[in-house]
Formats: sequence, C-alpha cells, structure tokens
Amino acid sequence: MTASVPTLPPAQSQALALRYDQEVANRRRRVLLGIAIFIAAMVTSGWMTEVDLGKLFQNIGAFASYIVRLGHLSNGDPVWTDFNEWFWGLGKWARLLGETLIIAYLGTALGAICAFILSFPAALNLTPSPRVRFVARRFLEFCRSVPEIVFALVFVIAFGLGPIPGVLALAIHGTGALGKLFSEIVENIDMAPVEGIRATGAGRVAVIRFAVLPQVLSGFVSYALLRFEINVRSAAVMGFVGAGGIGQDLLEAIRKFYYSDVSAILILIIITVMIIDMITERVRHALTGMPS
Repeated sequence: MTASVPTLPPAQSQALALRYDQEVANRRRRVLLGIAIFIAAMVTSGWMTEVDLGKLFQNIGAFASYIVRLGHLSNGDPVWTDFNEWFWGLGKWARLLGETLIIAYLGTALGAICAFILSFPAALNLTPSPRVRFVARRFLEFCRSVPEIVFALVFVIAFGLGPIPGVLALAIHGTGALGKLFSEIVENIDMAPVEGIRATGAGRVAVIRFAVLPQVLSGFVSYALLRFEINVRSAAVMGFVGAGGIGQDLLEAIRKFYYSDVSAILILIIITVMIIDMITERVRHALTGMPS
C-alpha cells in the first residue's frame, strides 16, 4: 500500500510560494537596511571624531616597531637572554604590585559595603516609596557614571599623591556598579519568604536578614569578586595620575623610553591579573554551582 502525499491546487500553491518569496525579500531588505544604518553610523562617528584611517595605516609600522623594541634590552640583545637585567627591579615592582592589589581590595570592599546598604532602598520589591528609590538609584548612577580615573584625579588634588585617592575612586565607582547589580538581584528574589517573615510582624531589618539575604548572598559575593578582578586592572592604570600602585612606575618607564622595563612591568601585571582571574573565577563558580 503506497501513501499518497496531499498536494495543494496549483493556484493556491503559487500564491503561497509568492508570499514566501515576498517575506524572504522583505527580511533581506531589513537586514541590508540595518547593515547600511550601522555603516552610516560608523562613518558618521569616525567623521565627527576625526578618526583618520590613513594616519592609522601610515603609522602602524611605528606601533609594530615599538612592540619589537619592548622585547630588547638597552644593549640591543633580546630580553630573554638576560633575565637578571630584564627584571632588575623585580623587588620594587613586586612591592608596587602588592600595593596595587591592596588598593583594589580596599576599594572593592568599601564599594561592596556601600552597594550592599544602598541596594535594598533601590529595589522596587522592597522599597515601595518612589522617592526613596529615586534618590538611591540616582546616587548609584552618579557613582558609576563618572570614570574611576576622573575620581582619582579629583582625590589626588584633595589628598595628594598615594594610595588613598585610588582606594576612594575605586570605592565610589564600585558602589555605583555593584549597587545596580545588587538591586537587580534583590528584585528577582522569591517574595514568598519575605511575605512569610512580614506576616510575623518582623521589621525591615529582620525581613532582609532572614528572607532576602539567604537568597542573594551568593550572587552578591560573586559580583563583588568579579568587581575585584576589574579593580585590579583599574588600580594599575590609576597609578598614571599618581593614585599609587605599579602604574606610576609603568608611566615613568614609558615616558623615559625604558622599553625592557615597560615589557617587564606589563608581564608582571598580566601574570598577576591572570592569577587573580583564575582564583576568583573558581570561587565564583563554586558559589553559583557552575562547573569550573
């Protein structure tokens, strides 16, 4: 017994095929229009910001030459032929790297504490008052909308050179960034435990302690660790404006054309950041239950 395949009448089949072709053509036109808008936005942005591709290609050889010089000592030999000469300042650079890590740690810790406090008034499900939410959210936006380097410049003028401007800059920017993430975690919790605790007549602090924190704590710690990774890199850069850490020596080496020093400091920063990334990634995955 053979099964017969039902077919549509020719006129209906042709109409469906025509309709399919029209839909495909419309989709292609939308894709092409999107690509055209994207290219036009790129060209307009480049024109408004005076990005000169000709200058880029003209000087790309100088960039390559600089990279090559980073791999050579002052006597012209490759850096790997004399590690003692290459890493002559290892002790001092290690101390400055340690200072960079401490700046990042303190900045992250202070930022996480402030973000923790402000995340609850910024959360819609825990704070019914629009005014309180408005003030909390706008303050967090102010903290994260100003780059750390700008905060660091202001604090260097106020407090002088050293680690304090770096710590304060990272703490303020971290408050804004982490406060936003923390409040979003709070807004996505299961409200049943909250209502249960409220039904016993418990106050706001008890509700947060026994109904909210058990649901959000792992997420808070995970984001704080991620912020610490970011702050380690930021702390290295903030030394450029005198906010302490290894960045100050790196800037000095760049300005004085100490090529092997630049490459040595960069390698130490990269290795340090990689180790921090691997450690915090394992901890974050353990907290969130993800396989490492």
